[in-house]
Parts: sequence; structure tokens; C-alpha cells
Amino acid sequence: MESPARLSAIFVFLFVLVGALVCTRLLNSSTETLISTTSSQVPVLTTKTSQTSPNKTGQIPQNPSSQFEIPLNCTAYNLTTTCPSNYPTTFHPEQDPDRPSSPTCPEYFRWIHEDLRPWAHTGITQDMVERANRTANFKLVIVNGKAYVEQYEKAFQTRDTFTIWGILQLLRKYPGKVPDLEMMFDCVDWPVILSGDYDGPNSTTPPPLFRYCGDDSTLDIVFPDWSFWGWAEINIRPWETLLKNLEEGNKRSKWLDREPYAYWKGNPTIAEHRQELMTCNVSDQYDWYARLYAQDWSREAQEGFKRSDLASQCLHRYKIYIEGSAWSVSEKYILACDSVTLIVKPRYYDFFTRTLMPLHHYWPIKYDDKCRSIKFAVDWGNSHKKKAQAIGRASSKLIQEDLKMDYVYDYMFHLLNEYANLLQFKPRIPQKAIEVCSEAMACQAEGLEKKFMMESLVKGPAVSEPCSLPPPYDPASLFEVLRRKESSIKQVETWEKNYWKDHEQS
Repeated sequence: MESPARLSAIFVFLFVLVGALVCTRLLNSSTETLISTTSSQVPVLTTKTSQTSPNKTGQIPQNPSSQFEIPLNCTAYNLTTTCPSNYPTTFHPEQDPDRPSSPTCPEYFRWIHEDLRPWAHTGITQDMVERANRTANFKLVIVNGKAYVEQYEKAFQTRDTFTIWGILQLLRKYPGKVPDLEMMFDCVDWPVILSGDYDGPNSTTPPPLFRYCGDDSTLDIVFPDWSFWGWAEINIRPWETLLKNLEEGNKRSKWLDREPYAYWKGNPTIAEHRQELMTCNVSDQYDWYARLYAQDWSREAQEGFKRSDLASQCLHRYKIYIEGSAWSVSEKYILACDSVTLIVKPRYYDFFTRTLMPLHHYWPIKYDDKCRSIKFAVDWGNSHKKKAQAIGRASSKLIQEDLKMDYVYDYMFHLLNEYANLLQFKPRIPQKAIEVCSEAMACQAEGLEKKFMMESLVKGPAVSEPCSLPPPYDPASLFEVLRRKESSIKQVETWEKNYWKDHEQS
């Protein structure tokens, strides 16, 4: 039997233990209430870390498959107007045995090597970078995982804003993985680094300049365009959201139930070849099997963009893509529709379109004989319905599977890594540059600009590493890709020539 004194000691110990457990539960409850109250007042994303051992070192937990979010604290930023100093700086998903395996990147990633080939043997010096500022809108510098921008000239609308925003989201997705670098970015449509200026025996090495598109006569480095994070001026939502909407809209009508015509809607006033396209519209005299509509963006803005829903425009068996003043961001929206994309012979390419193959992903349309070429394409597709449907499905599959937002970030990641590897100098923060972060941009934004930033915000690091970059093309394989494209286009031209020859004789 226990003594009375020992029984009293045990009773006191149990009382203290129960009291401690109750206090701990109350403390946790109060902490959760505080977080909930804060998040209801400002757009704060809570970080799932231990309450007793908060993450002070900027290192992400060893098990990245568990939920981890980087907070966007507008309350703190508005008080100090300085970027947070506790952003994560290291990330090691390879240490997680349960992490998803990284796939090989899509085929179009191989063009990264081609775009950087002009500097493969010389590297990139500080002088080369500075020479690119002649037309650049801004210089972006990344040092120790932080971004700094020196603005030269404001871009049209919010192109530069959402381009910089996209790069900041890349830093949130892969913290500590993007190396130090300096880059010049030009947000204007037309590429300007002419290859002919740098191919002589005494010529200098071209300046590296990033922009949204290129062509066969220029050396500009192509980069994903601003609209992947939203185009506020015309109410186009960020790509991750829009891609889901396009997939849903695509399912609303089967290909065979769609209008058996070629559809295009856009602004025809910005380019002569678009005005030429409008002459292919149906009239009292003739039907070229095209249904073309001029878009008045000013009127659309006044009416709330009620007739500009991209997900509701998959109603025709064929959709036309034609460049504007240069390349157009509309191409990815058109290709996502299951309709056969009729591409009027383009001059420009963006970062992913060089992987498109005629007769597999799209149908080529002549630049200098648009109306007759469109009529033949529609007539052929309506007479070969299974083959036409296969072309439409191939393009929408490529967009849904190979152009999802994770791959857009991975393309940016690999391009910037390969570019940084070529730098022959140590990147430094310019005196006139300012530090930019998600808080500095989103907390001060308003309207659709703020809405799209919050919608496209990368909430935390990826749970796996980027996809594996495929090797560069060897000369023979690159030649074969180009040969196949040319052969397919010539095949269509032959069919079209015979088609009109038969029509003229009958």
C-alpha cells in the first residue's frame, strides 16, 4: 500500500499535467484564431510551419511534399514598403523520397539551345548585355534569389508589369534555384537583333536581348509572354485558369456538330494582311467558307467584355490564326479549341510554336492567296472528317499537356539557367535598380491587375524539380525537322493547286 504522502504527490503531478495540456490546447486555439482573423483582413497566405519553431532561416522543410506556403503579407509591406527578408533561399525536393519524378521536358525546350547558340563559344560579357539596352524596356537582375529592376522605358499597357510578375513567381516556385544573372528585356513586338549584322568575319558578338517572339532573320531570345499571367486591359485571365476554361468550353460541342466554316475574330486595323483577310468574308457574291468578325476592344471594354469569352468560341470546325503587327498571343487560345487551326503563313515564332508540325497540329494557309487557300482547307476537312478531327485533337492535346503552366515555368527556369551559365561576369545590382517582390507589385495593384496577380500567385515551392531539359538538336536531326515541315507544306500546296485546277475545268 502507498503512503498518504506519496498518493498526494501523484495527485499533484497529474493535476499539473492535465492543466498543461489544457493550456497548450487553448494557446493553439488562440493562435489559429489570430491567423484566421488576419487572413480575413488582408490577402495573407499562412505558412504551414511549427508554431514553437518558426522557420527563421529561410530554408524549406526537408519534406516538400507537405504543404508549404510563402506568405504574401500586405499589412507588413504597407507599413515598411520594403520586400520581406525571410523568403526561402534553399529548396531540396530531391531529399524527399516520396517526391514525384521529373519528366523530360516537351520537345520545344530543345530550341533553348538554338536561341543561345550565338554565345555558346564566346560566352556573354557585361559589355554585350549593356549593348542590348538600346531598345530594352528594363534590365532585370537576380542576386541571391532576389530580383531588381532598372526601368528604361515604360512598356505598352502592362506588358512589363506582368512579365516581371511572372519572373517573381518563378523565384517563388523554385527558391534558391535560379542563379544570379543580368538580362535586358524588350516588350515591343518586333525582334531587332538582325543576324545579318553579326555574321561577317570582323563582326562583333550580338547583344543578348529577351522578348516575346523572333523570326529567321533575328537573334532575339524568345521568352513566355505577359499574358500567361493575365492581360488586364482586355480581361484575359491568367493561363492556368483560362486553360481549364478552354478545356471545358471545348467539350460543349462535338467537332461534327460545329459550324462547318473557318472562324476568326480580332482587330483587323493593326495590319494590312488582316485587312486582306477580311475580304474573304461571306458576301452576296461569294462564299469562301470563312466567317470573320472585327473586334472593337474599346466597345468591348465599355460593355464589360460580354462577347469576348475565349472559352465560348469553340463553335466552328476551323479557326484561323493570322499574325498582327508581329506574332499574336491569340495563337495558343486558337490551338486549344479542338478545331482545325488554319495558320496563315507566319513570319514570327514564340517560344513553343516552333514545335508545331503542318498536317499534324495545323493546316497551312497561303499568305498571298488567303481566300482560295481557306476555301480549299475547309472543303478538304469537310470531305475528310476523321483526318480533320485528328489535326484538331493533336493541337489541343499539345496545348493542354505540353503548355500547362508548370511547363511554362520550367521553360523560363531552363532558359535562364542556360543563359546564366554563359555569363562571363559576376552580376551586380545596378545603382538605379529597385528591389521587386510579389508584395511590392500585388499589394499596390488595383482592379483586374490586382485580381490577376492574386489569381496567378505561386503560393509555395514546387514539390518536385523542374522537368529534365532535353539535349540540343544535332545538325542532322534539326535538318530533318525543318525538312518535314517544308515537305508537308508543299504537299498541301500541291493538293490545293490540283483542287483549283479541277474547279476551273468543271
